[in-house]
Amino acid sequence: MQEYVELGEELVFVAMGIASVVALAVFAERLIYYKKSLGKKNEDYLSEVRNSLQEEPDIHWKTDAGEESIYNRFIQFALKQLKLGRKGLDESLEGQILSEKLELEKRLPILNTLGNNAPFIGLLGTVLGVIKAFYGLGTLGSSGAEVVMRSISTALLATAAGLGVAIPVVMANNYFSRKAKVILQNLEILKKELLSYQMNKTKV
Repeated sequence: MQEYVELGEELVFVAMGIASVVALAVFAERLIYYKKSLGKKNEDYLSEVRNSLQEEPDIHWKTDAGEESIYNRFIQFALKQLKLGRKGLDESLEGQILSEKLELEKRLPILNTLGNNAPFIGLLGTVLGVIKAFYGLGTLGSSGAEVVMRSISTALLATAAGLGVAIPVVMANNYFSRKAKVILQNLEILKKELLSYQMNKTKV
């Protein structure tokens, strides 16, 4: 049984290492993706578009926010749909918002899963370590105190590793979730203003 316990301990630390690499890769990929739609250039572009909807009779926006910015992509899509009726434009823009939501939330479930389960994997390592420590205590008696203390130390290290993975992963997931919420709210505002613009244009 002792061999299986030791193997389980090793697998726990391997799992922690893999989880760290996966979390870091997802974080880097999502950070690059979100950066394209965040920052002052995007905020200025958003303000320019909203002012144009209220003031200019014909809108042809140019942007230095970046072609891959969600706001730019949404606006360019909306301009092509303005010829639709109000209901058609509403449904079309709602579909585009849902599409952007899927992209924004892509891979975030990975972070959520890692953040929720990493502490439990660490706890499993701790349990295995404690089992190993008690087994050593029962086998070696008082003469094996040093071995027992090392086993307990390793067990606690597994818990620390689990928390060390989980805490930054949860923070990253919360960060991206908040940013996604802000971006989607801005798209909803744009949708309402575009619908208002389209209705006013058809009245003229």
